Amino acid sequence: MHLLAFGLNHHTAPLSIREKLAFPAETLPRALESLLASQAAREAAIVSTCNRTEIYCSSPDPHAALDWLCQFHGLNRTELEPYLYRLEASQAARHAFRVASGLDSMVLGETQILGQLKDAVRSAEHAGTLGTLLNGLFQRTFAVAKEVRSNTAVGSSSVSMSAAAVKLAEQIFPSIAELNVLFVGAGEMIELVATHFAARNPSCITVANRTLERGQRLAEQFGGNAVTLAELPETLARYDVVVTSTASQLPIIGKGMVERAIKARRHRPMFMLDLAVPRDVELEVGKLDDVFLYSVDDIAGIVEVGKEARQSAAEEAETIIQTRVAEFTDWLKKRETVPLIRALRDEADRARRHALEGAMKQLARGDAPEKVLEALSVQLTNKLMHPPTQALSSGSGAEHDAQVQTIARLYRLHPES
Repeated sequence: MHLLAFGLNHHTAPLSIREKLAFPAETLPRALESLLASQAAREAAIVSTCNRTEIYCSSPDPHAALDWLCQFHGLNRTELEPYLYRLEASQAARHAFRVASGLDSMVLGETQILGQLKDAVRSAEHAGTLGTLLNGLFQRTFAVAKEVRSNTAVGSSSVSMSAAAVKLAEQIFPSIAELNVLFVGAGEMIELVATHFAARNPSCITVANRTLERGQRLAEQFGGNAVTLAELPETLARYDVVVTSTASQLPIIGKGMVERAIKARRHRPMFMLDLAVPRDVELEVGKLDDVFLYSVDDIAGIVEVGKEARQSAAEEAETIIQTRVAEFTDWLKKRETVPLIRALRDEADRARRHALEGAMKQLARGDAPEKVLEALSVQLTNKLMHPPTQALSSGSGAEHDAQVQTIARLYRLHPES
């Protein structure tokens, strides 16, 4: 079994590729079960966010695990190869530690990814695909993230994506207070963005969601109202700002819908921010006049604010991570010896049982207990000493010298020269 992490992120792949490998939350249990059923992995956890899709697994064949990913999404491996990374053992651990600490995020030091990692681990636990190896990895991952947050300033002065959304809108409109704002979806990302917009006291806040009840719960937090997704075609024209983040696998706002909305608005500008992966808004919408459409990748420049100050803290974090990776690698090496230790104990136990059976037969025949115990001790001694004695009597040169040193160390012997 090999510890393996593979996938792609905003560093290696554009949004058009990332959205093809996204795993909606409702598909995760089926995907995890499918991966283990394919025998490409013994343990697995899947992290899927707007910026990354990564699979952490214990796999006998890294190529088979990668093939499963391509097959699950119906994609050609050659199409994805240029964008994928594959990390094993210590490199996989280092990557997980950096991701959880916010060092691999679009926003250096952001904290949302840690919650997303924990969600991924909970999903794997519920699906029964998290074993000793990955559990060990992720428990250390969360501990490292806490240590980095506690002992460095890597998260200070960071501009979150949700705050960047407001800054971007303010570049187009002079005042958020005069705008009608529509949020499409009712998940964590929308809640974060809505919190930042609500702080600017917009004229109106509306939440559009597939289920009206959930949309209403979120809208009530900000004194807004809710509509269903089915009402979007009739209501879209009312809004100056539209922020979307749903788990839909297909766009829910098409070019035709927006064209009609712009016409009804008499070409007043509309700001649209699509934070979903896959995208909620058809790409062609961005070509329309009076529409300012931005994707999750487009706000990367805004979130660079304060990055230089956090970069120094990131170097401190890397030092912490380097130390913890070394400790994790040591734990992995010790785990590799577990089968050998088990086999050694099994062999010793077989010798014990064999000698005990002989001793019991001698006692049953009426042999003196003292003689039986003496014979038993001699038999066990000879049995256990045979392998090292044979090793010392064989071999030559450097190999023999190495065997001598190893046995002397194992048995804590210091023979006089």
